[in-house]
Amino acid sequence: MATLLSNGQQSVMATTSNGQEQQQKQRQHQQDELEQQEQQQQVEIRKSSSPKPGAMPSLKLNRMGSVSPKDKRVYKIVLTGGPCGGKTTGQSRLCTFFENLGWKVFRVPETATVLLSGGVKFSDLTEKEDPPTPTTFVYKDLPFAAPEHSLIDLTASCPRCLAKAASRPNGSEAYKFQENLIRTMVQIENTYFELGNSSNRNCLIICDRGVMDASAYISKDKWEKMMAGNKWNPVEMRDNRYNQILHLVSAANGAEDFYSTENRKRHYQDHACRSEGVDLARELDYKSAAAWVGHPYFDVIDNSTNFETKMNRMIESVCQKLGIDIGDRLQATSRKLKYLVALLPPDSEFPPFQDFDVVHHYLQSAGPKVQARLRKRGQKNHWSYIHTQRRPNVHGQARIEVKTQLTHRDYMNLLAQRDDAHFTIYKKRRCFLINNQYFQLDIYKEPGHPRCKGLVLLETYSSLTGDALKNCMPKFLNIVKEVTGDPDYSMFNLSLKEDWSTTKKFCRSATHGKQDEQSPQPAKQYHPYDENSD
Repeated sequence: MATLLSNGQQSVMATTSNGQEQQQKQRQHQQDELEQQEQQQQVEIRKSSSPKPGAMPSLKLNRMGSVSPKDKRVYKIVLTGGPCGGKTTGQSRLCTFFENLGWKVFRVPETATVLLSGGVKFSDLTEKEDPPTPTTFVYKDLPFAAPEHSLIDLTASCPRCLAKAASRPNGSEAYKFQENLIRTMVQIENTYFELGNSSNRNCLIICDRGVMDASAYISKDKWEKMMAGNKWNPVEMRDNRYNQILHLVSAANGAEDFYSTENRKRHYQDHACRSEGVDLARELDYKSAAAWVGHPYFDVIDNSTNFETKMNRMIESVCQKLGIDIGDRLQATSRKLKYLVALLPPDSEFPPFQDFDVVHHYLQSAGPKVQARLRKRGQKNHWSYIHTQRRPNVHGQARIEVKTQLTHRDYMNLLAQRDDAHFTIYKKRRCFLINNQYFQLDIYKEPGHPRCKGLVLLETYSSLTGDALKNCMPKFLNIVKEVTGDPDYSMFNLSLKEDWSTTKKFCRSATHGKQDEQSPQPAKQYHPYDENSD
C-alpha cells in the first residue's frame, strides 16, 4: 500500500537527507585527514628511527614498542663490584637509557638485602658460641671509629661478616643460610626471567649481584661442597645463566679520594661496606671480580676515567654486546687488543684462573661480508653454546654483531650448516684477572691446520694507551708482539683449509699490507671484526 507525502513532508525529508549527506561527507573528510596525519607520523617515525643513535635497525618495532616474537631480545646482566663502585647509579643509568629505547627493564633486588633486612644477624647464626661483644674497629683511612656488629646488623648486608660466620668450625647455620640465600636468589631471578620471556617487548634484566658473588666470601672447599650438594656447576650458574657481567671497580682502587670522604659517614646506615678501610675494600673488590673469572662476556669498568665517563663506558659495553648503534653518543674508546705469546710459564706463575675447552665451527653464510659461527665452551663436560653473526657496514655502523645463546639441540641442528672450507678450531682458553684487567689466553690445540700448531694468543679489551697499557699487561708472559688487526692471526684465516696464497677467502688488511701485488686471486676486504674469537 503506497503512502502519499505532502509537499511539506517531501521538503522536510529532502532537507534531512541533505543534512545527513553533509554530515557523512564531513565524517569522511575528518577520517581522510586522520589517515593522512597517521601516514605522516609513520613517515616521521621511520625517518627518526633510521639511523638515529640509540635505535636498533635490526629490530622490527610494532606499536607501543613491541617487537615481533622472533626478534625479541631478553638480555640478562649482573652488576657486581666492591664497595662504592657505582652499582646503584649504574643500575639507574642503564634503566633510563634502555627505557628511552623502548625496552622493558626489570631490576632484580639484591637477595641479601631482602633477607637480612628482615632481622637476620650473622652473630645469631652460631648458637654454640657466646654472643659476641660489639667491638670497635679503626682503619687509618677511616675518619671515624665504627662499632662493628652493632651497625652492620642494622644494615642490609656485609659479605665479610657472613664469610667470617660461615667459616667458623661451628658455623653450620651461617653456611646453611648462605646456601638458602643462593636458592632464594635463583628463584627470585627466575621469576624476573620468566617475566622477561613473556613480555612482548625487548627486555633488559639487571641483577644486583649474581649467584657467583657468593663464592667470593666462602672458602673454596665449602663452596665446592655446596655446589656438589645442590648439583650445581659453574658453567650453568655462571656462563649460561647471565648474558654479561659488569664489574664496577671500587673507588678504593684508583679513585681513593672519592672513597675516603665524610659522605661515607653520612651514608653509613645505608651501606654497611662503606665502613671498610681502603685496603679491605680493595680486597673485597678483587674477590668479587675473581668470582666471575671465566664468564665469556665479563667486562671490568675501572676508574681510569671520571665517574660520568665510567657510567657511559658501562652503558656502551652493554650496547656493544647487544649490537645497538649508539653513534658517538657515549664516545666509546675501548678496543679489542690481541698479542702473540711464546713459551708459556708454569701454571704456578699465573694468578687464579679458569680453564675452558673451546670449539669453533664456521658456518655457511649468506654473503662474502657476513660471518657466522658456532662456539662450544665448557668445563668438566658442562657446555654453553653461542651462535655469532657479524655483518659489517649495517646502517652506517662499522660493525653489527648478534650473539644468541643456544640449547644443545639447536647447536646440533646448526652443525649441519658447517662450512667445509674451514677447519674446526680447538682451543684451551685460560681466563684470569690482573691489574684490574681481564685477559683471555687462547692456546690452540690439535687437530687443526699446521699453521696453528703451538699458537698462543692473548686478548683483552682496554681504553688505555702507552705506558698505562704497558703497565697493566701480565709481566709473567713472554709477549712477542701486538697482532691486533693482523690477518695472519685472524681466527677466520687460521681456520681456512686452503693455502693462503691461492684461496679467494683469505681476508686481507690494508693496514698490514699483506696482499701480494702479484697474487692472481682477488683479495676479500678485511674487516676488524674478522679477528675476534669470542
